[in-house]
Parts: sequence; structure tokens; C-alpha cells
Amino acid sequence: MFRRSAGRRDDEQLTAQANRRQPLRPWQIRERCFNVRRRGLDPAEIRTFLHQVADELTVAQTALRAVQEENVRIKNALRTWQSAQSANHRYR
Repeated sequence: MFRRSAGRRDDEQLTAQANRRQPLRPWQIRERCFNVRRRGLDPAEIRTFLHQVADELTVAQTALRAVQEENVRIKNALRTWQSAQSANHRYR
């Protein structure tokens, strides 16, 4: 979970790579490693926080998928309705 920092340049490269990545997945948050500094961080506290963030991300992604599916359903219903309306009304 924790690793020693190889240097500032490596940290900058990791940041640049992170900016090009796909959106985070919950498992990526749970498995994230952090650099250890002089006094360090409480590993248990970090792990608890990352699990909380991952759980919230899971809920948000599930809700987003549901909204996207509903959007597709509504668009299809609208197209069907528009087709039925245009078939009922002939243009002169």
C-alpha cells in the first residue's frame, strides 16, 4: 500500500499519466498506494477513507448508468412517438 518516493520527477510523471487515464474505478481507489514521507500517514485511516470513497464512487457510477439507460429509453420512446405522429399527419 505504501512505497518510498523515488523522486519528484517520478511523481510528476505519475501525475501526468493520471491526467490521461480513464475515470477512476472503485477497485483502483481501494488498491491505491501512497508515498511514505518522514512521519508518514496512518495506513488504517487512509485505507478506511479510500474504501469510503470507493463505495461512494460505486453508488455514483451505478446511478449514472441508470440515468444513461433511462435516457436511451426516453429517446427511443420519443422517436417512436414522432414516427407515429408523422405517419398520422400527411404534409401537403
